[in-house]
Amino acid sequence: MVTRVFKSGNSQAVRLPKELRVDAEELEITRHGDTLILRPVVRPGSLAGAFDALAQMGDDFLPAGREQGEPQEREAL
Repeated sequence: MVTRVFKSGNSQAVRLPKELRVDAEELEITRHGDTLILRPVVRPGSLAGAFDALAQMGDDFLPAGREQGEPQEREAL
């Protein structure tokens, strides 16, 4: 799919085709080399932001697993 880049005031803009519409008021833009990534902005207080962060973790996160000691003995509440 191809779209045109045009000028809107002092900014560049693109028109998203109908097939790529998003249900969001704002988009976050990140650049990875020549690639631009548009994602809906998730406001704090929503678990969606936490799930997005977890989904972005690569396979190399904690490759040796999680090392932790034995559970502590604690007094019941």
